[in-house]
Amino acid sequence: MTLDGQTILVTGATGDIGRAICTALVGQGARVVIHYGRSRDAAESLLDALGGRGWCLCADLADPHGATALWQSAEEAAGRITGLVNNAGIRSEVPLEAALPDWQAVWNREFRVNFLAAVDLCRSAVLHFRANGGGRIVNMASRAGQRGYASNAMAYGATKAALINLTKSLAQSHGHEGIVTVALAPGWVRTGMAEAYVAQHGPAAALAGIPVGAMATTGEIGDLVAFVCRPDQISLNGAVLDVNGGSYLR
Repeated sequence: MTLDGQTILVTGATGDIGRAICTALVGQGARVVIHYGRSRDAAESLLDALGGRGWCLCADLADPHGATALWQSAEEAAGRITGLVNNAGIRSEVPLEAALPDWQAVWNREFRVNFLAAVDLCRSAVLHFRANGGGRIVNMASRAGQRGYASNAMAYGATKAALINLTKSLAQSHGHEGIVTVALAPGWVRTGMAEAYVAQHGPAAALAGIPVGAMATTGEIGDLVAFVCRPDQISLNGAVLDVNGGSYLR
């Protein structure tokens, strides 16, 4: 039980990856603050599956005040928080030929949800951690943030690149305060979205360019997040952990 006594806030916890992260964290002894945006039933079902080891909190991360309100609610519910996993994210598509208001709306929303909400949560976490003996921040980035992305989804890749830079800045600026910050950069992960892509385009299209011949599983992501959150993993501070089967090497 390497995370015994830890309390970790996980955003976007009701999605496939979020559920796996919460499961892995609780499996190592932690309690989790389960953030959800719309589906209270899904959040409560997850909490039941985890034996009630946590809390469910709703927040709209598209609201400029939503992330800070979420952290405040988490503190009120759980007391001391020892970890933050910025897992929530959206991916929208908009072509270059779209009307300017539509183009800007997609970029603004993606940066608000994927990046600026994480920025505000990291701010709250650092202020909380420095007053309580340190903590862990895990930012869920993407392979797309390292190698670029398709033209109609450039906003997604840009937000993930920004998350990686945020991770490095936090690691350099606050590591001496006992605050360890790490980013994960997955490629394809076998989620509902990935299954839909396979159903439409076939498995060969999804697996093209992945030397191991398989997508990452949500369990792999969850286990890696739990490992990063262990108190003894200090020197990972500032790392960007690639989880892409060798499809992007740097």
